[in-house]
Amino acid sequence: MTVFAVEYVYAADSSATRDEHRPAHRGWLAGLAEDGRLLTSGPYGDGAGALLIFKVQDEAALNDLLKQDPFAVAGTIAGIRSTEWTPVIGILAAHAS
Repeated sequence: MTVFAVEYVYAADSSATRDEHRPAHRGWLAGLAEDGRLLTSGPYGDGAGALLIFKVQDEAALNDLLKQDPFAVAGTIAGIRSTEWTPVIGILAAHAS
């Protein structure tokens, strides 16, 4: 399994749409956290995007997951940057391969 850091950039003027779809988005994330594929996530303080940390088989599996996000389906995400990440120190270090 590989750990990925994923950065979302929210579309301009998507606040109302995100508010509408936030319960489904958070429910989707909660399911991924329950099964161990999502290690943590949360929005940036300025509201411009979010950081999500996933543990999945590979980048293809990650991309398949991200397409299912209710925020993505609703068109509120303007950009996604995903990077393979190796946590070395701290509580997430145990998840490094």
